[in-house]
Amino acid sequence: MRRSVTISCIFLLVFGLAATAQAENWKIDGSHTTVGFSISHLFTSVQGRFDRFDGTIEFDPQKPEAAVVRATVEAASINTNNEKRDEHLRSGDFFDVEKYPALSFESTSGVTEMKDNRGKLAGNLTIHGVTKPVVFDVVYRGQGQDPWGNVRAGFAASVNVNRKDYGLTWNKVLETGGVLVGEEVEIRIDVEGILGD
Repeated sequence: MRRSVTISCIFLLVFGLAATAQAENWKIDGSHTTVGFSISHLFTSVQGRFDRFDGTIEFDPQKPEAAVVRATVEAASINTNNEKRDEHLRSGDFFDVEKYPALSFESTSGVTEMKDNRGKLAGNLTIHGVTKPVVFDVVYRGQGQDPWGNVRAGFAASVNVNRKDYGLTWNKVLETGGVLVGEEVEIRIDVEGILGD
C-alpha cells in the first residue's frame, strides 16, 4: 500500500511540474497589435500596415528558448492610406493577392541571446509564395492584468528583408537614375497578447 501511494505521489509530482513548466499561450489581440512596414520611395519612405492577421505566441520569460510563434497575415488587407496605391500593391505587380492570399511566419527555434528582455527569434517567413529564413530582433515588454481581469503581455519584433528575395521585383527607373521603390523593407510588429488556453 505504501509503495502504491509513493508511486502515485511521484506521478503527480512529475506531471504537476511538467504542467507548470509549460509555456504560456498568448492569443494575438488584433485591436491592440500593429503589423507594419516601411520602404523607401523616391526621396522619402512610405509607411504601411496589414489590418487583418491572426496568430499565437507560446512564451515563458523564464524559458525563452522554448518559445513558439505562428502568425498569418491577409495580404489583401494591406493599407498605405492610399487606395490607388493599395490596389496596385494587391495586383500581380506586387503581392498578387488572388494567387497568394496570405503571408505567414513560423518560428524554427525559441528566443536566443535573451538579455534585458531582448533577443533573437529565427523562423521561416513566407511572402508571395516564397519562404525564406529570417531572424527577428524581439522584445518582451512584460505582462499584467487589465481592468477587466484579462492577463496581457506585450511583444515587439523587427527585421529587414529584401523584397526581391520574395519575387516582388516591380520598379520604375527614374530619369535622374535610381529607381522609384527601394528594395529593403523594414518590418515592425507590436503585439499585445491575451493569455489563453
